[in-house]
Amino acid sequence: MMICNFFAFIFGAVVGSFLNVCIYRLPDKTSIIKPLSRCPHCEKPIRFYDNIPIISFFILKGKCRDCGGKISWRYPLVELLTGILALLLFLKFGLSLKFLAAFVFAAALVVITFIDLDHKIIPDIITLPGIPIFLLAGIFIMKVPWPEALIGVLVGGGVLFAIAFVYEALTKREGMGGGDIKLLGMIGGFFGWKALIFILLASSLTGALIGIAAMIIKKQDMKYALPFGPFLAAAAIAYFFWGDAFMRFVFMSY
Repeated sequence: MMICNFFAFIFGAVVGSFLNVCIYRLPDKTSIIKPLSRCPHCEKPIRFYDNIPIISFFILKGKCRDCGGKISWRYPLVELLTGILALLLFLKFGLSLKFLAAFVFAAALVVITFIDLDHKIIPDIITLPGIPIFLLAGIFIMKVPWPEALIGVLVGGGVLFAIAFVYEALTKREGMGGGDIKLLGMIGGFFGWKALIFILLASSLTGALIGIAAMIIKKQDMKYALPFGPFLAAAAIAYFFWGDAFMRFVFMSY
């Protein structure tokens, strides 16, 4: 069993290397296939033996072999995070279609998180096709009842749209982008509408706590805004592991 867990982590870390390419190129609307990985400084192709997930970063001491340019810690962090997610999801679902669907969904959330942190956008190229794809995956692979999944898309997008509309009407400024609305619709389709209770509560609570801490540290006023996508993504990942217990608690209380 240990060897299976090891390969699950390695599989995730390798995928994480590809996710780094997506995070870097999708905002620029450039191909994620060609050219092959290059140094962001000198643009020389990265040798295959310098592209081993996590390990190569430490062997090269965080620098490009050719120009000595500094390589961001973001690269091994994404690889490590994706490897851990693959391992945890493998432990939960085993080698199954559910594992594959859950991992692809989690990988999409990783890309969305880091792009939103860097650019404060959530790419439509992920969420627009992601809504029908993950809706179908939720119904046919994760076995979410189709009415719950469909309502999840509508409610997920509708709740944030309503919040954004009211906020903008009251403050005369945009507080939530359309990307967040589409992201929550995608999440709702994959998990079903009931999961949105946990996801909205968890993302709002963590977003508020971290936002207040960031305002204090940076000495900003209430207009200081953090991207909400990473909090939605983190709450969706958390739902895989704690959502069932939370929902049992909520619905058994009534």
